[in-house]
Amino acid sequence: MPPSLPATINIREPRWDQSTFQGRAKHFFMVTDPRNLLLSGATLEEARRVVEDYRAGRIPPGLTEDQLWKAKYIYDSAFHPDTGEKMLLVGRMSAQVPMNMTITGCMLTFYRTTPAVLFWQWVNQSFNAVVNYTNRSGDAPITPSQLGTAYVSATTGAVVTALGLKSLTKHLPAIIGRYVPFAAVAAANCINIPLMRQRELKLGIPVTDENGNRLGESTAAAQKAIFQVVVSRIGMAAPAMAIPPVIMNALEKRAFLKRYPYLNAPLQVGLVGFCLVFATPLCCALFPQKSSMPVSRLEPEVQARIREKDPQMETVYFNKGL
Repeated sequence: MPPSLPATINIREPRWDQSTFQGRAKHFFMVTDPRNLLLSGATLEEARRVVEDYRAGRIPPGLTEDQLWKAKYIYDSAFHPDTGEKMLLVGRMSAQVPMNMTITGCMLTFYRTTPAVLFWQWVNQSFNAVVNYTNRSGDAPITPSQLGTAYVSATTGAVVTALGLKSLTKHLPAIIGRYVPFAAVAAANCINIPLMRQRELKLGIPVTDENGNRLGESTAAAQKAIFQVVVSRIGMAAPAMAIPPVIMNALEKRAFLKRYPYLNAPLQVGLVGFCLVFATPLCCALFPQKSSMPVSRLEPEVQARIREKDPQMETVYFNKGL
């Protein structure tokens, strides 16, 4: 009979060292694996049971360390790290590659007419709103009015940017026009994410000690978290929206695509998907998920409360969201 699994494995943290980019990349390749979307509800609930039982000190007989880590990553792919609630399917990080490759591929293909720009920017911002809400940091609820404001503002910002740049690039080389969708997406991320998480900016996000004990809420931590997420999201979009236009611009000059124009969209989507398979986990890994900041950079009142509890504490930690 195999030896019982020790109760000392810290499955609240990723399996790999998160202080290194390589460790974070391995972690996010697991979290963003699109195959997680195919798992049944029963498999997700079984993973939840294994994880919660292990955390409570109940170790099923015969459970191996590899099985435990597999259950942990299935659990992480479907359940919110702060609230524990099951996340919307299309909002999960494992949906990023299939959803974004379709939407981004179509944005890059159908960018020449105003109705197409309006439609695909709207689709993209609708998807982004779901992702930002699903992966918000903390356990703070967001009201329908806040959700609506963020959604309308980001969609408007993306459309105005796209249409403005489209008119400016009319007389420039065609390759320049192909980068209009990327500029619109970058602008929209700068609007959408802070607005979708505005409650965190007003009330703060939970900060903890290194053992996960909650110390309070900080708006300074929220600002840092949101900045890191904006940078990651723009970085995630950059390769998928910068590389395919160069390739497609070259291909469109050749006889093959002129003969088979209906292959334009599938080729574009495929190229975007290939880029996103790598860009999504690697850009998620730019910053640690469990981010940190010195106590001295928190708001004075938060510093005071923390100093009362532990005068020696120098660093606090928080979930930055995704």
